[in-house]
Amino acid sequence: MGADAKTAMKVEMTDAAARRIAKIVSGEAGKTALRVSVEGGGCSGFSYKFDLVDTRNDDDVAIEKDGATVLIDDLSLVYMGGSVIDFVDDLMGQSFQIRNPNAVASCGCGTSFSI
Repeated sequence: MGADAKTAMKVEMTDAAARRIAKIVSGEAGKTALRVSVEGGGCSGFSYKFDLVDTRNDDDVAIEKDGATVLIDDLSLVYMGGSVIDFVDDLMGQSFQIRNPNAVASCGCGTSFSI
């Protein structure tokens, strides 16, 4: 894989997301990371799934920042390359949001997208 392909596959997390992930994981006994995966379904074709996990799989890519770890499997990374994981706390509530440059459409819930 060339340098351009590796850059395109990169996923980043904001400082706000890292702080929130670290806080959530520290409060859950035995959990070490937040797994983000892409599944078929949702109102736009694909949806994001968030899980607290205690193990890392062989095909996981780990994104680490300020004591927080996000795990993404190889297959999900194909759909998420170039994305930024953020945590938003505003009048509408608190939520993790993924800004995905590959998504051509998304839905109001913010967890479903199409490419």
